[in-house]
Amino acid sequence: MKRAMTLPLLAGALGLAVFASPAMSQEISDDWQFAATIYGWFPDIAGDTSLPAGSTSIDVPIETILDHLKMTVQGSFSVQKGHWGALTDLVYLDVGEAGSRTRNFEIGGQPLPGGVTSSLDFDLKSLFLTFAATYRVTASPEATIDILLGARLAKFEPTLEWEFSGNFGPVTPPPLTGTREESIEQWDAIVGVRGQFAFGPDHHWVVPYHLDVGTGDSDLTWQAMVGLAYSFGWGNLGVAWRYLDYDLGSGGAVADMNFNGPAFGATFRW
Repeated sequence: MKRAMTLPLLAGALGLAVFASPAMSQEISDDWQFAATIYGWFPDIAGDTSLPAGSTSIDVPIETILDHLKMTVQGSFSVQKGHWGALTDLVYLDVGEAGSRTRNFEIGGQPLPGGVTSSLDFDLKSLFLTFAATYRVTASPEATIDILLGARLAKFEPTLEWEFSGNFGPVTPPPLTGTREESIEQWDAIVGVRGQFAFGPDHHWVVPYHLDVGTGDSDLTWQAMVGLAYSFGWGNLGVAWRYLDYDLGSGGAVADMNFNGPAFGATFRW
């Protein structure tokens, strides 16, 4: 069975301190520098999952996600001393809904009669945890460039309950009712580059950027981000656009997912 459909689905992705670097670029310093960020990332989600009858495409806009968000925790922390630094990031999300309905799908490429419907209840708990060491290649009032090397944990716990009804005709139906639960845990090594460009009076305006790619338990994962932030004495406020992609391979309940949307955050520096 393959069909694009809307489900109340939410998964997060690593923050990787999108706003956690200082908003004003500066020279490399041997003083300890710390930054803690609280943020919210609100992506559209797309991907492919599997039912006993075949694959199912997911396409979930942010307005649907917000309607069915049960719980989320998102934050990051970074430290810098001289050229060396480190960061960690945590995203936890729990989203779900009952009663989504689809019709006119296929099994094995053969369309089912239009009268066949399915009732789907879906819940997804997601945890993304990132650790990375960073090395500051260069720093000036106008720009900073960091190389990062670390690991990312992605944990998905999808639960799907389904019920098919209607006349299948000559098509052999899948199990008419059932439940599928999975626990998917992926550890991946990641490498990337991050930094920012500063402009304006006293370099208060900055454009942060981030790019990483990794593999391990996943076939491939990568992320790109670009944003805009403004510095205050206590820290900075910023917005960004982020894209995260996971290719988990075939054979599991989740084959691939991507997350694409805006983020908003506040960073506190000391």
